[in-house]
Amino acid sequence: MVFITLGCQDRSEVEEVFLFSYFKNNGEDGLHLAYSYDGLKWEALNDDRSFLTPELSKDKLMRDPCLIKGPDGKFHMVWTVSWEENGIGYANSTDLINWSEQQFIPVMQHEESTKNSWAPELFYDEEQEQYLIFWASTVSDQFLETANQAEDSWNHRIYYTTTKDFEEFTETEIFVEPGFNVIDATIARNESQYFMIIKDETLLPEAQKTLHVLESDNPYNWNVSISEAISNHWVEGPTITKIGDEWMVYFDQYREHKFGAVKSKDLTNWEDISDQIEFPDGMRHGTVFKVSKDVLDVLWG
Repeated sequence: MVFITLGCQDRSEVEEVFLFSYFKNNGEDGLHLAYSYDGLKWEALNDDRSFLTPELSKDKLMRDPCLIKGPDGKFHMVWTVSWEENGIGYANSTDLINWSEQQFIPVMQHEESTKNSWAPELFYDEEQEQYLIFWASTVSDQFLETANQAEDSWNHRIYYTTTKDFEEFTETEIFVEPGFNVIDATIARNESQYFMIIKDETLLPEAQKTLHVLESDNPYNWNVSISEAISNHWVEGPTITKIGDEWMVYFDQYREHKFGAVKSKDLTNWEDISDQIEFPDGMRHGTVFKVSKDVLDVLWG
């Protein structure tokens, strides 16, 4: 992504802007969007009303909305539909206003003891020309060695499937097994390398709740070393983008009810810049992505 320095520049000259998909409260009212010209100051769109109301599952929630633009020109979105469900939600749009029918994807139906399917994410693999979909699930009869480190046995690992068309999906497989309770994975590409941000969800005997970086030359292989924490404790929902020559990771400081951020030029040394960012009140986590100014103009109406 390209960082656009505004300064005294007329905003009408800007060609690309950042959008942030997010939810509020428990996700009952659906998809919210905010925009930013610099990645620091964010403002809600649509008077902070939702753009899409959830329809799936008994709970009808739209938490953790992840949005990416595919090579087909469509915006593809996945989300958490319920606190306890064996699948996730999916919909697509060409303009972020008019949406396809919402689709339930039963990604964990093969595991009868699945408790949940949380925070699904999308990543487009250009080499294989397919989408990776990955999420956190607790399967009650697996990874029992760390079950006592979790809250109420919510003992997650990251799973994944792939698809080319969101109609047919490969068999679900384990994606990330770091040896501890893990949620909220997200992937970005850095030239020929890939890197993932994860949350260590360990609660006991000592709470972690921190973000970590993994690097790999293969987006399907994450059996790699894990960095030290790049965040404070008690954060979640990381999302990442590149602004100029710096990588920016935003995250939800959910106990403090506000957002935080760290930045890095080398993915190793991170600086906390939480005091430099500004987000809409009550915003919960989602995904940052880049769009043309024309898309923003349509959202403004």
